[in-house]
Amino acid sequence: MLLHTKSSKFTVWAFLTLALLLLIGAPLLVTLMAAFAGSWNGVLPSNPTLGHVAGALAADNLSSLIVSLQTAVFASLLAVFLGTWAALCAASSPTNSAVSRVSDAVFHLPAAVPSVVVGLGMLTAFSKAPVLLNGTAAIVILAQTLLVLAFAYSTVSAAARGADPLIPLAAASLGASRLRVLLTIKLPLLLPSIAAATGLAVALCMGELGATVMLYPASWRTLPVTIFTLTDRGALFDAAANTLVLIAVTVAVLAVIAKFRGKTAVR
Repeated sequence: MLLHTKSSKFTVWAFLTLALLLLIGAPLLVTLMAAFAGSWNGVLPSNPTLGHVAGALAADNLSSLIVSLQTAVFASLLAVFLGTWAALCAASSPTNSAVSRVSDAVFHLPAAVPSVVVGLGMLTAFSKAPVLLNGTAAIVILAQTLLVLAFAYSTVSAAARGADPLIPLAAASLGASRLRVLLTIKLPLLLPSIAAATGLAVALCMGELGATVMLYPASWRTLPVTIFTLTDRGALFDAAANTLVLIAVTVAVLAVIAKFRGKTAVR
C-alpha cells in the first residue's frame, strides 16, 4: 500500500512537471521556429532564413534594445534602493506595528493594480506643470520603477526580518555607529537578497509593456514596444526574431547578476 501511494505521488509529480515544461517550453519553441521561418503555411515552418534575425539586429531594433537595457537598469536600481531602504525601516519596527503595516501596504500597492492603471495614472499626473514628465524618458523609468518596487521590497524585506537582530546589537555595543552597522553589518548580510531583487526587477522591466506602451516617447521606445508594433502590423516572424533577441539578452544579464549573487552568498 505504501509503495502504491509513493508511485501515485511520483506519477502526479511527473505529470505536473511535464505539463509545466510544456507550458513554458512550447511558446519558446514556437518563437524560436518562427524567428527562422521564411513561411509557415503548414504544421511546421518552411524555407528557413536568417533574414528576420538579421533584421532584429539592425540599427533601429538595436537602439530599442539599448533603451530597454537602460530603462531596466535605472528602474531596477532605483526600485531596489527604495525597496531596501523601506525594508530596513520596516524590519527595525515590530512585526505588527503601524509602520510595518503601512510600509507593506504602500510598497505592495503598485503590484495590486494592472500596469495600464499605473501608466494612465502617471500620464494624467505628469502631463502638466509643476511636474511635466510626459514625453520624456524619465516617465517610462519612473513607471517601471513603481511596477517592480513591490517585488524588490518583498524580497529584501523577507531577508531583513529573518536576519539575526543580535549581530547589529553586538556591533553597536562595541561602539560601532549606526552608519557603520548599516554599511558593514546589515547591508552585507542582505547582499544576496538585494542581488536577487535586482535580477527579478531587471527581468520584469525588460519585458514590461502595459504601462510603457502608454507613456513612451518616440525617442525612447523599448524593445517590447517594438515587438508589439511588429505584431500589430502582422510581421509575426520579425516580432519572433526580436523576441528571441530580448530573451537572449535578458538571460545574459540575469546570468551576470546570478554570478554576483553567488559570490555574495559565498562571502
